[in-house]
This record gives sequence, structure tokens and C-alpha cells, in this order.
Amino acid sequence: MSKALRVCAAWVMSAAALAALESAHAQQSYPVRAIRMVVPSSPGGGTDITARIIAPKLSEYLGQQVVVENRAGAGTMIGGEIVAHAPPDGYTLLMGISTLAINPAMYKKVPYDALKDLAPISQVVSLPNILVSHPSLPVRTVKELIAFARTRPGQLNFASAGIGTSPHLSMELFLVMTKLKMVHVPYKGSGQGVVDLLAGHVSLMTPSILTALPYAKEGRLHALGVTSAKRADGAPDIPTIGEAGVPGYEATQWFGVLAPAGTPRDIVNRLHSQVVRALRAPEIRDRLSADGAEPVGSTPEEFAAYIRSETKKWADVIRNAGIKPE
Repeated sequence: MSKALRVCAAWVMSAAALAALESAHAQQSYPVRAIRMVVPSSPGGGTDITARIIAPKLSEYLGQQVVVENRAGAGTMIGGEIVAHAPPDGYTLLMGISTLAINPAMYKKVPYDALKDLAPISQVVSLPNILVSHPSLPVRTVKELIAFARTRPGQLNFASAGIGTSPHLSMELFLVMTKLKMVHVPYKGSGQGVVDLLAGHVSLMTPSILTALPYAKEGRLHALGVTSAKRADGAPDIPTIGEAGVPGYEATQWFGVLAPAGTPRDIVNRLHSQVVRALRAPEIRDRLSADGAEPVGSTPEEFAAYIRSETKKWADVIRNAGIKPE
């Protein structure tokens, strides 16, 4: 090998070594200040509860405070847009929700592309919604609800976390499969909808099990069925909607952490490892499981593939339900 080639090879090796060293240093030094975790819905909903369960543990593991910030509205698109357009430096994260896969089919214009403008870090949980009713509604089972609503088309109402959210589409799927008619009352988040449900201003809702199960256990709401294909571990006595009277019904919700697209891979890897570590902590796992949520902790690639599959699934559901884009 000529001297020139040896020098060139040595330079290339030195450059590669320097790049590896800088990469390792960036991963070790991050983060150096507080991290903002944007929740695209109002306080009290399942997304908010999940974020506030894991944020303290992430703060402990990362050595910097993870601050939960609620930015509700526009079918969770306000919060999503904030993160999608934030600097890709790892200091602004999104606790994403199922609407990332739903909104493309629900709205004619979404201010970001979830598959291009966001970098998946890890799916945090998978959980069912739960069909709950106000005690004043004289039904205690799914079959009783179907019979009661069938004689009162358009007279019952149901709350949701907003147009196109998982609680909305879970109920729309139920109405399509049972051929019932009810009035939709959208809110800016599950928390606000549940408040009005508890007050009796609306009759029904399908919020996440994290949001509604405590009220069902207290008897302040009646739990008619969970929306998943199998019963929730945290609520084994509550039947699935499928087994309770609507065979084949299934609609689950999920939350996961994402960053702006372009976030350095080293930072994505660091965040992923600490999210998974937090989910494996016994106190976090037990808390989520007790409330009916299933901790996941997927890789960034697995989470990206899941979002793509969910986007196709809900586009088909929205089309078959005859829901027109807003």
C-alpha cells in the first residue's frame, strides 16, 4: 500500500473513530436540561394519566425533569403539531395516541404527517376503552342497552374525547354493528367528557379503561363492557362487548412516545432504553396493569410498523362506517 493510501486509510479510520466518540458523548451527555412531554388532550384522560405515571420514573432515570404539558384541541392535532414542528433535539416529546393513525382519514387537512414528521420511540401501553353509562340510565348490560336504545333512536347521547378520537370511533363502531342511532357530544378530551358523564349531562361514553375504571369500581358509573377482544387483566369481571352481545366487536387504544423527525438516533436510542426501563419497573408495571393497561415497550421500528398498520385499519373502519372527513 502506498504511503498516500495508508495516510488516507488512517484518516478515514480516525474520522470514524471520532464520529463514534462524538456519538457516544452525545448519548451520555443528553439530557442537560428539562424535557417537555406534550400530551395532546386535557388532564384526566388516559393519555394524561399514562404520561404522569411514567414521567417521574423517566425523570429519575434521565437525570432531568420530564415535564408533562397538556395541549388539547383539534382532535389532538394541536399537541401533535407542536411536537412535529419542534427542534429535533430530544427536549420536546409527544405522548402520542391512537388518533395519530385515525386523523389522516378523519380530516381533510392534518398539519403534520405522523409517519414522516415524527420519530417513534416506543409504544408505551395498549389498552381497551370501556363502555360506561350514567347510573340514571336503566341498563346494566350491553344487551339491555341495545334493547333500550333501539326503541329510542336518536334520543340517547354519548360523549367522546373529540371527533375522530378512539372513544368516538369505538362508539361509532358499536353503533354500526348494532344499527343503533345516538347523538355524539364531542369534548376536548376524555377528562371533560367523563366529568359531564358523572354529572348526568350525557348518558354514555367509551373512554380508556385508565380513565373510567376507578369510577366504575366506586359505582359512580356502570361498566357495560370493555372494547378489547379479551377481558382486561385489571377488570376481569367486566365482559368484553363482543361476548356481552356484539360478536366480533373489537377496538383498542394505545399510547406511545415520539419525538420530532430528525432527532439523532443516539438520542432516540437513549430515550427508548429509558422508556422500556421505566415500563419494566415493578411499581409502574403494576400500576398500569392494575388499571387495565398492558405495558408494551416496543422498539422504534416496531412502533413505526404498528402505526402504519393502525392507519390502514382505521381508514377502513371510517370508510365502512360512512364517516366523512371534516
